[in-house]
Amino acid sequence: MKLQTQLTIAFTTLLVIIMSVVSVMIYSLVLDVLIQDEQDQLQEKGEILVRFLLSEANVQSLSQWLGEEDLQLFIYDRDQEQTLLRTSTLPIDLIDYWLENYDLTSEEQPLWKAGDERYVVSILSIYPELLNRELVLVTPLHDLQEVQSNFFYRILIIFLIGIVIIVLLSHFLTNRLVTPLTKLRHQLKKIEKRQFDDVERVKATGEIKEVEQSVTDMASELQRYIQSQRQFFQNASHELKTPLMTIQGYAEGIRDGIFADKESERGLEVMVDEVARLKKIINEMILLAKLDSEEDIYKKELIKVSELITLTVDRALPLANEKKVLLQHELKTDATIYADREKLLRAMMNIVTNGIRHAHSCVSIKVTHTVEHIQITIEDDGDGITEELMPQLFQRFIKGDGGETGLGLAISRAIVERSKGTITVGQSDLGGAKFTIKLHL
Repeated sequence: MKLQTQLTIAFTTLLVIIMSVVSVMIYSLVLDVLIQDEQDQLQEKGEILVRFLLSEANVQSLSQWLGEEDLQLFIYDRDQEQTLLRTSTLPIDLIDYWLENYDLTSEEQPLWKAGDERYVVSILSIYPELLNRELVLVTPLHDLQEVQSNFFYRILIIFLIGIVIIVLLSHFLTNRLVTPLTKLRHQLKKIEKRQFDDVERVKATGEIKEVEQSVTDMASELQRYIQSQRQFFQNASHELKTPLMTIQGYAEGIRDGIFADKESERGLEVMVDEVARLKKIINEMILLAKLDSEEDIYKKELIKVSELITLTVDRALPLANEKKVLLQHELKTDATIYADREKLLRAMMNIVTNGIRHAHSCVSIKVTHTVEHIQITIEDDGDGITEELMPQLFQRFIKGDGGETGLGLAISRAIVERSKGTITVGQSDLGGAKFTIKLHL
């Protein structure tokens, strides 16, 4: 069943239930209101009748007025214990039954019964200071029930018209709600088939707009990921193929006697270097794969930031001295973080040594903190990073001029993200690159 049909049925069912409950409440409430109103009217008519009885109006006028008002009543004399006056529509045995079963002195009277019939009752005392008589006026309840039924039928017709209107309106609204979802489903089919260039934006509002934006962002990210994976395999094959071809060339030359004596020794040295380079690439690829998939490879502990920076500087200082680059650092906090010491030190070393290789004269490490974060900034005064390379700098086998394997920054990003942090790159005021690492305290 389609979502639009399900929503329409759900709205209609809910509406019918609510209207049914309201109808039952109105039906019973209307009867109570009619009974109260009828008692008030009987009270007014009874007061008029009492004035008639105490006036000099003749019996004919009284009978005419009773006929016009269609009243059913009787007058009971408590002293004589007899009925003095009654309308012809009330049998004397019925009046006697009422007198035996109901208390005429009570202010609140229930509905009086007579077989299956019930009556609304109003009782007035006739000059209680002089006479001990009660005027009792009654009205059959079925007259009020007919009014109640007529009113209920009209309400029911209004409800039915309202249901039809609301069903049409709900169908229109659910159509507006479901149509963007249907279009979004078609776009997801295109994403499933990797037809990213054919993905179109869907007009929507509210939460559906947010979902549509998320789908669009997902498509862009998925397209970028597929392209990066494709580029990764191309770069990986190139990076692995180059040392293998070098090793193969020298090995075949030595085997065939092309290289001899010093050339053979030189070839063996190149082969050893290329094997070491190949081993480094493979080890870094394995580390990246483990960082992406294995949970137990990352062992967290409390680390002092000052200790992390000191270890980084101590290990990077020989390379800085060799390159004649000034390595300076500034600490404005002695906070602790929760991370893997060796992994995070490796991430720092990858970034710092990358800065030393590209710097002209200095590399700066600065540590600051906020209420929630530690911020480590690493800058150099080199030539910087081009705008085209910057968005993909942390991808695998992406390297700038003078890069080694193209995996160092990718490993650094993976380690920082496993530490629940972020790493970004930009242009430094010193002229080179500026790497910013944010870690939670």
